[in-house]
Amino acid sequence: MRVLVTGHLGFIGTIMVPLLRRSGHDVVGLDNDYYAASTFIDDFAPVPSLRGDIRDVRSADLRGFDAVIHLAALSNDPLADLNPELTLDINHRGTIHLAEAAKAAGVRRFIFSSSCSNYGAMDGDDLLNEDAPFNPVTAYGCSKVAAERDLKNMADARFCPVLMRSATAYGVSPRIRFDLVLNNLTARAVTSGTILLKSDGTPWRPVVHVEDISRAFLATLDASESLVRGEAFNVGRTAENYRVRELAEIVGQTVPGSRIELASDAAADARNYRVQCDKLPRVVSSFRPRWTARDGARELYDAFKGRALKVEEFEGPRYRRIDRIKTLIAEGRLDSTLRWTSRVATEEAAAARTTA
Repeated sequence: MRVLVTGHLGFIGTIMVPLLRRSGHDVVGLDNDYYAASTFIDDFAPVPSLRGDIRDVRSADLRGFDAVIHLAALSNDPLADLNPELTLDINHRGTIHLAEAAKAAGVRRFIFSSSCSNYGAMDGDDLLNEDAPFNPVTAYGCSKVAAERDLKNMADARFCPVLMRSATAYGVSPRIRFDLVLNNLTARAVTSGTILLKSDGTPWRPVVHVEDISRAFLATLDASESLVRGEAFNVGRTAENYRVRELAEIVGQTVPGSRIELASDAAADARNYRVQCDKLPRVVSSFRPRWTARDGARELYDAFKGRALKVEEFEGPRYRRIDRIKTLIAEGRLDSTLRWTSRVATEEAAAARTTA
């Protein structure tokens, strides 16, 4: 298929795009590229791409594509909470704008990167399947719930939306995120010897490797429309639900000499959910997850130990997303709607003339 991947330069996209291409798909990317300065491994192959905002895409831009994989979003809770209305504008209204443009252009399949954050805060320790009620506790979760609702209503014989609720991701990526729980705990352990718990460690989290997320999207891209049209899938492994403290213990067993500590301001975390992930491999038999949190901690440890990584880097404006966005706004490079300003266009034009 000819596939447009939004957010192709992000944490998941830089792993997913090579996988799609190895599987024979023709891939084009669309990304605002806010995090160009946050590259961890500078070895990902470029693909034909558009630099732009999903809110500004036109139907004409999408003609000739068979599918859209929509990853682009304001994608963590502190960043989403910076301006909840803007989060809804991008993650909800921007998603529906993109989907409507895709449908009008004749794109048949629209695979949406949703989140298990939709479940939010659960009572008890029951496993939640795809029919469980939503209880989002963040602006990010609310935006994904709203987008799912409206996308599902668009499903018909001409348009096949698929709703992929990924567990909390982890793993090494060219555009790695350090705000994700297993990535953060391992980075802290390697750089400081301390596995710092920022909550009391009791909430449940399902976790999934970024490569397994990418393989899940590929499987639903290749599956018969009749199997996946309008369907939601929890993406992960049912056995990979952990309390946050259990993840810290896995890191402690992986990183020599590290020890668990509770942050001085650690408090209870309202986000607490366990999910059942058996539907996707049952419906789409080509998908089988491969990674475990223990394997992921080892991969992260091996990636971090050979680099001169410092706490102030991954907890500061180089890698921390909210700090990066605030820096770009303060420099006048992003406007209040998080679109690139005319100053950036002028700088890029000057650079192009210099290169020529």
